[in-house]
Amino acid sequence: MTGSDPKADLKRYLQISRDALVWKLDGLGEYDIRRPMTPTGTNLLGLIKHVASVEVGYFGETFGRRFDAPMPWFEEDAEPNADMWATAAESREQIVGLYRRAWVFSDTTIDALALDAVGQVPWWPEDRREVTLHRVLVHMIAETNRHAGHADVVRELIDGTVGLRPDNDNMGVADEGWDRYRARLELAARDAASAGATPGVDDPPL
Repeated sequence: MTGSDPKADLKRYLQISRDALVWKLDGLGEYDIRRPMTPTGTNLLGLIKHVASVEVGYFGETFGRRFDAPMPWFEEDAEPNADMWATAAESREQIVGLYRRAWVFSDTTIDALALDAVGQVPWWPEDRREVTLHRVLVHMIAETNRHAGHADVVRELIDGTVGLRPDNDNMGVADEGWDRYRARLELAARDAASAGATPGVDDPPL
């Protein structure tokens, strides 16, 4: 049985989710990578800006390391949620470049420390601030995959593009085609609502 390097495994899964997130911008123009696609404003370039910022914090400040690029969206006078969207003056290249620099910065921290190295997350509650590198890696993998999932849905809403990465969409293909597949799910949902719904509460729309 082949041995496993836990740190290498964690780094690999983190990088897979990083790459998946950036890939969601491919083939889109400036408007589509920025436009809000949900009632709360979720947008593709903003997701990358946010995850880059978060990654720098967890692998930087937590372990006493400073990142060399300014992040004005975290200043006290910044607009609300300024890390979740890109201004017209912030280019795609700038935001994606920041994210790639964050990867190098984070990977340097990961490579330099043992998994049981201890740090402090200053923005967590005081009784939970002490963490290990191992925990931070797991946390950041979860964080990145969560937002990569958001990006999956946002990209599908924009132009129908779906999948994990270019060489593996990980979706499967419905035998009857996606439109008929979706219609079948809609029918099943309506049947379930009719069979066990609370009248007036769960009735499907006409």
